[in-house]
Amino acid sequence: MLLTGTVGIHAINGAIYEKMSFNPIEDFTPISFLASTPNVLIVNKQLGVTNIHELIELAKAKPNQLTFGSSGVGTSLHMSGELFKEMAGIQIRHIPYKGRVQSLPDLVSGRISMLFDNLSSSLLLIKAGEVQALGVTTLKRLPAASEIPTLAEQGLPGFEAVSWFSLMAPANLPPHIQKRLNQLTRSTLNQPEIRSRLLAGGLEPNPGSSKDLAKLITHESAKWSRVVVQSSAKLDQ
Repeated sequence: MLLTGTVGIHAINGAIYEKMSFNPIEDFTPISFLASTPNVLIVNKQLGVTNIHELIELAKAKPNQLTFGSSGVGTSLHMSGELFKEMAGIQIRHIPYKGRVQSLPDLVSGRISMLFDNLSSSLLLIKAGEVQALGVTTLKRLPAASEIPTLAEQGLPGFEAVSWFSLMAPANLPPHIQKRLNQLTRSTLNQPEIRSRLLAGGLEPNPGSSKDLAKLITHESAKWSRVVVQSSAKLDQ
């Protein structure tokens, strides 16, 4: 049995939830990283800010008066906001939704101030001028929206928060099967047609070794655990 792993399942939920029916690291065998999708910080245009510096100044002038939405507690979009709060040294209130479909209309109408969203999901709104994009959450600018600067280049060095997907198997998978599955996955994702389809859908394929994936999960788990502690976002308390 194989399954798709995510940053939420394998790097965030273990810190968010006090009790889980499985161990997100020990109960799985990493096969390969699959793809990632960048997030973007978008704000209601009535805020009158056009860059991160202006937003931070406004948030400091109005502590806890600005709000940011997400697609739910513990999602990568929620954690993007919490990391932003921590690195910018500001206080903004989190408004969780049951999904991004409900949050975007509230952002456009001004019921919430800002939102971290997958770039592929919000790009049409950005291009149409219905929301203001302030920065992407990757370390480098993106070809699909090269005019949008990164948060890192706007005074938050090292800021990175992306949604990612991986191929996982149950724990104790024989090494020779793990190796073969990794080879097949990398071969498939490196096919030009497959890559172009994923890129067109807003996903950036980047298959690697099983060891690379294991290191990523360990790194991301430590990173988001620290953010969860700082934000007091734990559930089941």
